[in-house]
Amino acid sequence: MKTKDFIYAFLVAIWSVSTIKAQKTEAQNPIIFADVPDISIIRVHDAYYMSSTTMHMNPGVPIMKSKDLVNWYLVNYAYQILEKNDDRLNLDHGKNDYGRGSWASSLRYHNKVYYVSTFSGTTGKTYIFSTKDIEKGPWKKTVLNNSYHDHSLFFDDNGKVYLVWGGGKLQIVELKEDLSEVKEETKRILIENANAPAKSDIMLPAEGSQLFKIKGKYYLFNICWPKDGMRTVIIHRADNITGPWEGKIGLQNLGVAQGGLVDTPDGRWFSYLFKDAGGVGRIPYLVPVKWENDWPVLGENGKVPSNLDLPPNKSLIPGIVKSDEFTRRKGENDLPLVWQWNHNPDNAHWSVKERKGYLRLKTARIDSSFTQIKNILTQRTFGPVCSANTMVDLSNMKSGDFAGLSLLQKDYGLVGVKVDNGVKKIVMADAEKGSYQEIESVLLNQTKIYFKAECDFRNQADQGRFYYSLDGKKWIGIGKAIKMPYTIPHFMGYRFGLFNYASKTIGGFADFDYFRIEDKILENN
Repeated sequence: MKTKDFIYAFLVAIWSVSTIKAQKTEAQNPIIFADVPDISIIRVHDAYYMSSTTMHMNPGVPIMKSKDLVNWYLVNYAYQILEKNDDRLNLDHGKNDYGRGSWASSLRYHNKVYYVSTFSGTTGKTYIFSTKDIEKGPWKKTVLNNSYHDHSLFFDDNGKVYLVWGGGKLQIVELKEDLSEVKEETKRILIENANAPAKSDIMLPAEGSQLFKIKGKYYLFNICWPKDGMRTVIIHRADNITGPWEGKIGLQNLGVAQGGLVDTPDGRWFSYLFKDAGGVGRIPYLVPVKWENDWPVLGENGKVPSNLDLPPNKSLIPGIVKSDEFTRRKGENDLPLVWQWNHNPDNAHWSVKERKGYLRLKTARIDSSFTQIKNILTQRTFGPVCSANTMVDLSNMKSGDFAGLSLLQKDYGLVGVKVDNGVKKIVMADAEKGSYQEIESVLLNQTKIYFKAECDFRNQADQGRFYYSLDGKKWIGIGKAIKMPYTIPHFMGYRFGLFNYASKTIGGFADFDYFRIEDKILENN
């Protein structure tokens, strides 16, 4: 173990012990203060599995596991790349796939096989991935040549398999037994106007379908968004999948909506939902469920509780983000599951093996737009506050190269070193007004530099700051605080991102010594 690895592990252990001592005795909402939207959860024996949306990021459709519905950690992805010969997914020829890729997934377990299905606004197709081992794979990929929006994959106990999808007008179609094709002749309208229970003008028609069968009855969960209102849970119920369906509002509180139902081994029920939370993204909540007259009743007196009768959240840092020293033991994956690339990666131009203990990002083409560069390596930001820092060795960068640490969304911010004819400058830049602008630069006369990015999501402050250090001890603020709005073009919470790109000559590279995250920010900002 490198000395820096040992010291850092020791400090983390001390922090973990003090954090655990301060924990409360029950879980708190949100269960994860990070961007984990469009969640689908199943229970298999005493283990829970959850899938979510990460759109243009790769690998895609993350699979998370929990033993208590509260503390989750990543175990797999459904795919490494969705499609490889697409300019948008590859960031080629000025095209990109921000806000698309793959959307809301449906996670199911049937006859000892796990299924996760998703759909793509990029390719116009629906993908069904299946495996007998959800944590290790391998996955079988089945492609349907239509994009079934926000669909629910459903295995009925009569042996039939269905997809339910749509917005406002919900439709259903039966699949062949091997899921390879839809039976077009079975396609029909399931519910003509799923918004009707909201009894108001609708801004977002009912979507996000999740279908369940519980004690012989069918329950269909959707979200709608009334104008001048909030995100609302709509529940429909029927004795037969063909209907008739009756609907009602399931929950209308704090904008917590879109999800479904899961039970615990001891017979309790919860609804898993999420909330739009600004720049950090869309964050998961759990709501207790009671059954009255064969209807699921969500919340406590119609409200989303702050506390839950479940084991406590073990850490403010969720199990879906993690520091990385870039030191790999024999047999370990090159990148832990917490990392995702911004779009399809160029695997020939990054490495954690060429220099032991470092991530190397190499340039392979000339780029002029930050959001078009390949191989930005990302992790989620998280709330209520968080920071990430790294050290970069600049020795092998070429003129025109730019390497550093970013907060990635449409209105991104970054801090890095730009090299120009042998002159190195520390630069803080942002895209607050829709285009790249340098806010401050400082001359640099050394080949190693430390960077830090901080995020404050308290009370939706949605503010980011950047720092640099010449020695890794004294941090110096640079530029200005950036606003971090949640924007539809990217459709996800802000991401920490490590980057290196060329604007003049290819072939240079930057070495990142580590990536360390914390659930705190510098005092006296």
